[in-house]
Amino acid sequence: MYEDILIRLAQSKFRSSFHLKAVDREYIQKKGLEVIESHAKDFIAKRIAVKNPHNDGKQTPMRGHPVFIAQHATACCCRGCINKWHKFSPERELTTQEQDYLVGLIMCWIKREL
Repeated sequence: MYEDILIRLAQSKFRSSFHLKAVDREYIQKKGLEVIESHAKDFIAKRIAVKNPHNDGKQTPMRGHPVFIAQHATACCCRGCINKWHKFSPERELTTQEQDYLVGLIMCWIKREL
């Protein structure tokens, strides 16, 4: 399901520069993938899914949590990148299906990195 977009993202010098570090992998091992996925859902719902999010383009840190790294790697970090790569307009709230798609893509990327 995510193969095509992951191939396109891998061709981007910027997107392909993101990888999980040992500390990120340890965190995932400690917490488990279910907890990481719940974090991804929460981050997407609270920071990304709203219409014209506050501080858009700067709301996702570049480090500090494996999901943040995955968001940048998968262009799920801000509404501008989401619009460019996934064609979801920033002028409206993301649907539940769109949020599920982004979380699924993030989790797929994380699993590939493990």
